[in-house]
Amino acid sequence: MAFENLSSKLQETFKKLKGKGKISEKDLKEAMREVKLALLEADVNYKVVKEFISSVKDKCLGANVLESLTPGQQVIKIVNDELTTLMGTSESKLNFSDTGITVVMMVGLQGAGKTTMCGKLALNMRKKNKKPLLVACDIYRPAAIKQLQVVGSQIDIPVFSMGDKVKAVDIAKAGVAHAKDQGYNFVIIDTAGRLHIDDDLMGELKDIKAEVKPSEILLVVDSMTGQDAVNVAETFNNEIDVTGVVLTKLDGDTRGGAALSIRHITNKPIKFAGMGEKMNDLEVFHPDRMASRILGMGDVLSLIEKAQQSIDEKEAKQLTDRMMNNDFNFEDYLTAMDQMKKLGPLKKVMEMMPGAGGKELEGLDLEASEKQLDKTKAIIQSMTLKERRNPSLVASSAQRKKRIANGSGSSIQEVNKLIKGFEMMRKSMKQIKGLQKNAKKGLFGKMPFFK
Repeated sequence: MAFENLSSKLQETFKKLKGKGKISEKDLKEAMREVKLALLEADVNYKVVKEFISSVKDKCLGANVLESLTPGQQVIKIVNDELTTLMGTSESKLNFSDTGITVVMMVGLQGAGKTTMCGKLALNMRKKNKKPLLVACDIYRPAAIKQLQVVGSQIDIPVFSMGDKVKAVDIAKAGVAHAKDQGYNFVIIDTAGRLHIDDDLMGELKDIKAEVKPSEILLVVDSMTGQDAVNVAETFNNEIDVTGVVLTKLDGDTRGGAALSIRHITNKPIKFAGMGEKMNDLEVFHPDRMASRILGMGDVLSLIEKAQQSIDEKEAKQLTDRMMNNDFNFEDYLTAMDQMKKLGPLKKVMEMMPGAGGKELEGLDLEASEKQLDKTKAIIQSMTLKERRNPSLVASSAQRKKRIANGSGSSIQEVNKLIKGFEMMRKSMKQIKGLQKNAKKGLFGKMPFFK
């Protein structure tokens, strides 16, 4: 995650505070010094850091934190609240046009991932029952139009283009007219970028803005560029008055300072964050959830939303019922693994769990766990359909185990390990069901933990 180092350092600092029954002003001062250094190392704007630390200190002293029963937790709550405020307090929704067609201009420098982000946003809108159209207005960068067409074909979303000999402002105007004629209600204009900001670039963007009157002008910023990203955002905002920011590569090995500075410097909200290379790796930016992630409190709400979007609810219920009725077999196991894979890489899922910060994940070889899941899948797929549906056939036959091991590139020991783990799981499910039945009969009614 982008904030991995920042997250680890903040959690380490607050761990010291939580271990104390009482905090002195000296303790608070030392903690704030460490927080300040952590933020500066994360490439957060110096002015932002200075104001942030001052605000946290004032609130800690004003709330009588030093005299409270849980001073460490109180400090963490204040820091969490301030981080949330710094990034925008709450989710900032897209502005949709009342006239029927919403026009979004995507702007930014070359290399920020603007064209790919156009596709991600289009896919996101289609999931929300919009009918998107991509408009290719980058007439300068070689193969820019072709790149947008490739992105569009990947997600089956049409691209309107007029080649690179027509003025960008005329293409934008024609694209919006085409959308009206063909019944598209969400137009995304992929504008040109430069390696640096210049008058020609800004002039063209201002012309397009004046002609199509967009509902949103979203600035796409590369999180990897750190403090430079903030400077770019400030200049673009001053020139064309952007309505929001989209951060790309926020999942990469970056310090994350841009996300903590841009909102404060430009006073414009971060609306989306790119969290991976796949076309569906686009998340609505929730300041409160991001603050929670940074402080190692997890992001359970985002995990639940991701599960709701990715997992087939009916299929999941059937799997649960089969598990509880002890009907669970290797075929179901395979389905369960496929459902889990839809949530994304294990590392990303773990980062959303409370308490699973950078330090906690250090000792876990999550890549090895991912590979083990793939190995397990290969073993099950090497079984016949009859064997998958009747696990006892495999458990009782050395010949079948040998064939499955050879077919999956595994050892017989690995096949035995899978079978043993599977049987232990089935026994656990049986015990849980037994406890549920006894609880219903009232056998545990007098025990406090069953009330």
